[in-house]
Amino acid sequence: MAAVRTSSEVALNRAAIAAVLIATLIFLAPIYWIASTAFKPKELAVSVPPTVLFEPEVTPFVRLFTKRVQMQKTVDPQAYEAAPWWEKKIYDGGERVLKVGKDVQLSQYPDRFMNSLIVAIVSTVLAVGMGTFTAYGFSRFRIAGEADLLFFILSTRMLPPVVVAIPMFLMYRMVGLNDSHIGLIILYVAFNLSFSVWLMKGFMDEIPKEYEEAALVDGYTRMQAFFKIVLPEAATGIAATAVFCFITAWNEYAFALIMTNRRAQTAPPFIPSQIGSGLPDWTTIAAGTFLFLLPVAIFTFLLRNHLLRGVTFGAIRK
Repeated sequence: MAAVRTSSEVALNRAAIAAVLIATLIFLAPIYWIASTAFKPKELAVSVPPTVLFEPEVTPFVRLFTKRVQMQKTVDPQAYEAAPWWEKKIYDGGERVLKVGKDVQLSQYPDRFMNSLIVAIVSTVLAVGMGTFTAYGFSRFRIAGEADLLFFILSTRMLPPVVVAIPMFLMYRMVGLNDSHIGLIILYVAFNLSFSVWLMKGFMDEIPKEYEEAALVDGYTRMQAFFKIVLPEAATGIAATAVFCFITAWNEYAFALIMTNRRAQTAPPFIPSQIGSGLPDWTTIAAGTFLFLLPVAIFTFLLRNHLLRGVTFGAIRK
């Protein structure tokens, strides 16, 4: 019987491993396709059947970072030979790079990428910071109507952003916050704050109150006990909350599309606008998407050890 049970357990483990591998391949397939398309020649991006094996090139990234126009005539052979390698790739595609004198005109992608970094980082810091203080108050003090207040905070996440985007746009236009970094930051902080409060409250509840009581007996003030005792203990929760808030702000599309136009526009609404000569340039779009995935992937990877506890504790535990 023991041998039969052992064989059954082995078979079950193998089935579980196979299921995990299949699920991993399914989830990673779109990532692979975006990454591979970012290094494909333009003609292979829409080939039928799809091309899997090809010689990678960096031309899509060159097109992503430069302004270009369609060439009306054949490039001069001497100018072609004198051009740098990356400009030759643009020539080979039937386009030329726009220049002011000898200076190459860069595309708007670096500015949009920087806008995403500024808005996502600042909004994450503010949302996690305010959420941590708020969660500490709910966890440690008796507040009248606590359950109703927590429900009200959570209710801000019950509507999708697109539902309130038009009213917010009208209000922002009246106060002059449309197409501004501070306007997007305020929206993302408000949107992420409820999640931050609920998740951090669960972490605060996990920290024994005796730690603070001992610190208070030793002469610490409440604020000193919070910063020297509670905050280090809550570091795992703060890191996990920051990951989720950063991902939400980094990937947000509806507000960024409606509330911004040029100055504060982030990368998500800008990337699909990269069109080629009459048709979408899928390799350039894929290159922009691939670069856009890297910061959030790196940030999540660095804090990966905190994510499991962030999922299994916090807001999902009463």
